Amino acid sequence: MAWFKKVRKPIEGGADKSRVPEGLWVKCPSCAQIIYNKDLAASLSVCTKCAHHFRLNATERLRSLFDDGWEEHDAGLMSTDPLHFTDTKPYRQRLETSRQATGLRDALISATGQVGGIECHIAAMEYGFIGGSMGVVVGEKITRAIERATVRRTPVVIVSCSGGARMMEGALSLMQMAKISAALARLDRARVPYISILTDPTTGGVTASFAMLGDVNIAEPRALIGFAGPRVIEQTIRQKLPEGFQRSEFLLDHGMLDMVVDRRELKDIVVRVLKFGICGQRRAAVEPPAES
Repeated sequence: MAWFKKVRKPIEGGADKSRVPEGLWVKCPSCAQIIYNKDLAASLSVCTKCAHHFRLNATERLRSLFDDGWEEHDAGLMSTDPLHFTDTKPYRQRLETSRQATGLRDALISATGQVGGIECHIAAMEYGFIGGSMGVVVGEKITRAIERATVRRTPVVIVSCSGGARMMEGALSLMQMAKISAALARLDRARVPYISILTDPTTGGVTASFAMLGDVNIAEPRALIGFAGPRVIEQTIRQKLPEGFQRSEFLLDHGMLDMVVDRRELKDIVVRVLKFGICGQRRAAVEPPAES
């Protein structure tokens, strides 16, 4: 037993909190570069050193594409939990948590505005809302946007960022794949352009339906795009997948995409494609139908 016991006193002022506010700097997960938040926002959330693309929420995505403001449609639609589904927690609780976290009623914003001076319908998915999953509300909002564009003959842009169909709504979520695809078929017959933008990640039933049905399919660099995950595929086929499998560059090389575009150049490319599509739309309107 010690005769004397030294009491350690903390250094005065050592426990004080840092004067630097939190959230001013971001560390790039790819190159470990420390980036000032305002600089990151100015570059559309793209790392200025290695060009790593951070995820954007739906509002930021619309802000990066529209010229100015936009008019939102069908903002009041929300799921009613048709199956009363419960897994580790009730589906209603998951919905409420996601609504509080994102400020949205579901995983998509549908809006109309000007893109390079061209009126356009844009539907942007929100990954922060249950992984951007496609349920009944997401399918309905996209379908309404396409039908609205068909009537008004304005181009459609859908920005996909999703884990796939929302299994908490069962077969009702899977039916959205057919519903949206049918609406896109009517849009195609009306000769109205549709641009699909695939971001990280775009998987499951979203990839298996509308995300790959664009007149032009554009992806961001290194975006994960596929149906099933790489681990599931490897276990099924019992083979090692090639390097970069299911990344946008791999899909471009194998003919699944039309182009891979840096986010900082994305709007300019979209405007060029829209102008080209609108010119073709007008030309088709004035040309007489081909004789059979």
